[in-house]
Amino acid sequence: MKAPRLEKRARYLLSALAVVALLWFGWTELTRTRGEQKVVFQPAAKTCGVDGPLRYCVYRAVGGVNGDIVYHLHGRGLNEGVWNDDTYFTAMLQARWQAQGATAPTVVTLSYGPTWLLTPKGGKADSGLLDDVMRRLPAIEARIGQPRRRMLLGESMGGLNVLVAGLSHPSEFAKVAALCPGVYVDSPFSSLSTLAAALRRTGANPKIAFGVRTLARTYVADEAEWRRVSPLALIDKATPRYPKLYLSCGLYDAYGNFEGTERLARAAHEHGVETEWTPLYGGHCATDVNSVADFLQR
Repeated sequence: MKAPRLEKRARYLLSALAVVALLWFGWTELTRTRGEQKVVFQPAAKTCGVDGPLRYCVYRAVGGVNGDIVYHLHGRGLNEGVWNDDTYFTAMLQARWQAQGATAPTVVTLSYGPTWLLTPKGGKADSGLLDDVMRRLPAIEARIGQPRRRMLLGESMGGLNVLVAGLSHPSEFAKVAALCPGVYVDSPFSSLSTLAAALRRTGANPKIAFGVRTLARTYVADEAEWRRVSPLALIDKATPRYPKLYLSCGLYDAYGNFEGTERLARAAHEHGVETEWTPLYGGHCATDVNSVADFLQR
């Protein structure tokens, strides 16, 4: 008698699980995202090239360009083709310039792959990309023309990269716009207790924070090498003749970048560097597109 009862219970259980699965599938299908908010703009004309490990695309607005070059260094997981993405903030920048009737700069988006950090050559095999990119810029400009002004723009990983490049080679750039840059008060070689305290101060996501720590240690071998690329160390050498800075970050940045970026803005002011600091109420890479566009246009 027990076997039929067990079989009956098993059938009921299987039926209940099937109903739950159908309900879950139906709800998931009903509530899934069905589209994207896209930017209405006229995409720039695009040509791309490769120079050794560096991939790049050159973007020129159809209505003409103003003689400046903006080198765009993208965020983690993106590539050199992102500038015309109609779901990304770069399309909003173009739409802003077009709405104003402004002549846009030539934009050159650079990429060494989905994830990379600009560091001088050091003890790590992957180091040396800062030296490499600075060596390759003249060849790019020989093809597209010498700029009236050379500027840098980057977000997240790219925000850190443009700060490293601009503060390491200040005479080469007129402006640096770093959005939600990976600027940290503590180094990736700090003790775990120090890093834990930073997580509590900043509200950073622990998984993201330790991922950033691992990434940094792929490109820098020790504390001394880190100080060669840390924006908070590089700004100590700054003078009023350094590139103009635009810095922004969201208060609730899950990467914990607000604390370091705010401190960098304060230090830049103290060293006489012309700095526009735009703190934002939002998360990682919340961006005030209009002020970024105007900074690059002025």
